[in-house]
Amino acid sequence: MYFGMFDPTIIILIPAMIFAFYAQSKVSGAYRKYSGIANRKGITGRQAARMILDSNGLQHVPVEMVAGRLTDHYDPSKDIMRLSSQVYNGTSIAAVSIAAHESGHAIQDGTSYVFLKFRSAIAPVVNLVSTASWPLLIIGLIIIWQGNRTTGNFIFDLGIIFFAVVVLFHTITLPVELNASSRAIKQLVSLGIIDETEVKGAKKVLSAAAMTYVAALATSIANLIRILMIRGRN
Repeated sequence: MYFGMFDPTIIILIPAMIFAFYAQSKVSGAYRKYSGIANRKGITGRQAARMILDSNGLQHVPVEMVAGRLTDHYDPSKDIMRLSSQVYNGTSIAAVSIAAHESGHAIQDGTSYVFLKFRSAIAPVVNLVSTASWPLLIIGLIIIWQGNRTTGNFIFDLGIIFFAVVVLFHTITLPVELNASSRAIKQLVSLGIIDETEVKGAKKVLSAAAMTYVAALATSIANLIRILMIRGRN
């Protein structure tokens, strides 16, 4: 029996949803553990970010504090780094690791890292199509159910194209994040922000965070497969 977006193909999403839940729990666990362990030198997230930026010729990039928890990000459109208060003022291994990761994005921007440039270029389009994709898919199905398969399939196909762009964005995001974390560890060690005994903790924090991007990609791919299966029956 056909149930549209709520048909049995939803089972395809279950593994991805379980993985996403696991990834989020790993992030929470790693952050909780290593936000309670201070780095030996007592360096704050802001100081770590400033050290990394300055040593890479990015003195012009300001480091600002932003409200929220784990709201840390580098904005390539404005060339600004924003760190949550816990990271900005924190002296934990988690704080300097997250600050270093965002600094990694700033370094990517400063060196014209191709994946970051491409992601930034398509971000405005992705924001638009990600909002429109599901409404188009649902509207397309409704029109198909009403008997107008030609128009319904056209709208549904447009929704598929839009959703495929979202999957592409997640695909590009993964190497961007992994590369930023790799740069972060190297900077933390080379600048002496953390010592060798603290590297393991920093890697755990960044690896857990990277897992969420893998989960996001897996979920988006699972959704796309499910959508294509539904389209195949129309």
